[in-house]
Parts: sequence; structure tokens; C-alpha cells
Amino acid sequence: MLEPDSTVRVPPAEGAPGGFGPNAIQILTAEHWSLLASRGLVYTEAMSRTSIFVAALTGAVVALALVAQADDFGDGFVVFALVLLPVIYFLGFVTIVRLAQVNLENARWVQGMNRIRNAYLQLSPELEPYFVTSKYDDDAGILESAVPGIVPTPYYQVFVAAPGVVAVMDSVVAGATAGIAGIGLDAGIGWSLAFGAVFFVASLTFFTIWARGRIGGFLSGSAPLFPTPDG
Repeated sequence: MLEPDSTVRVPPAEGAPGGFGPNAIQILTAEHWSLLASRGLVYTEAMSRTSIFVAALTGAVVALALVAQADDFGDGFVVFALVLLPVIYFLGFVTIVRLAQVNLENARWVQGMNRIRNAYLQLSPELEPYFVTSKYDDDAGILESAVPGIVPTPYYQVFVAAPGVVAVMDSVVAGATAGIAGIGLDAGIGWSLAFGAVFFVASLTFFTIWARGRIGGFLSGSAPLFPTPDG
């Protein structure tokens, strides 16, 4: 294979911080693989945290079913549920928060990879037709690389990703907790269902508003150096 000429100096593109040295390609390649490995760790943690919550929720449902069968939905069942379900809700809440943090980390790594891709194309502009991801590091460029061909819509995008799925399940836990509390207070089936519906909607609304705010400003790191051109 032909080695690149180490004496070549490529002029930087508009907005670039400077020229390239003789070891630029090796350094860029090492950093690219480092960011790729970081993205892999991010996905692994996201799936692990989600699996922990789902496993805990499944175990709680099984435990509640056994207690209900033994106690015939009496006071013992109500007390046990009101102790167990808030713990599950807390686990779901912190899982959603961590998943949001993981998404921010992932956006930062994608931003770095887009910058490196921009440098690759400065070194070899003729290769641009073969790249399927973006070389721009602003919000639009990051979305193009992270979810190519998909235009996220704020009205339902929050429910598509893992945090949205966990938020729905966690809101069901909130509604179930309120409904069981209503049964414990002898509020009747109708009022208990109403309490559960109100808490479900309130919890889901909170998660939706919070997530939409996070999506709107997910790029919390450095300002873009290579923004997407107008048009």
C-alpha cells in the first residue's frame, strides 16, 4: 500500500481550527475508534438499565399476584403494594434520567465523529460520495448521523426511544399505586380507577414535557465548528 506523503499540508476548510500535521490521519483514526467504542458502551449501559427496570417490574408483578392470592386482596396486599410499587416507580424514574444522560453522551460522541469525518474529507475530498453519514457537527448533522433518514417529531418521538417506553411503564406503576391506595381508603372501584387514571396521566405528562425539553437541547457540549450550510 502507498503511504501518505507526510510532507503534505492540507489547508483547513472554513471554520476549521488549523492545518493538519504529518501524523493527523493516525491520530484522527485512533480518536474515531475511541469514540466508536464509547458509543458501544453507551448502548450497553442503556440496555442494561432498561433491562434492570423491566426485570424489577416483572418481579414486582409476580410478587403482588402471589400476595393477592394469599391475602385475597385484603389489607396485607394493599400495604405490600404501597411499599413495593413506590420503589419500582423510583427505579423507573432514575432509569429515565440516566437514559437521558446516556443520550446526551451519545450525541456528544456522534458530534466528535462528525468532526473527524469532516477532517477525513478535508484530507481526501474526492471520497465524499462514499460517506453516508454527516460531516457537520451541529444538531442537524448529529441527527443525520444518529438517525439517518428519520425526522424526529416532538409529539411522538419521546415515546419511540427507550426512555419513552420506560416512562409509559413507570406511569402505569404510578396509576396502579394510586388505584391501590384508593382501594385501601375504601374509595370504591370507580374512584380508585379515577385516582389511577389521574396519576397515570400526570406522570406521563411530566415525563413528556421533561423529555421534550431535553430533546430540544440535547447538544449540551461545545458549539458546532462545522455547521450545516443553509439550504
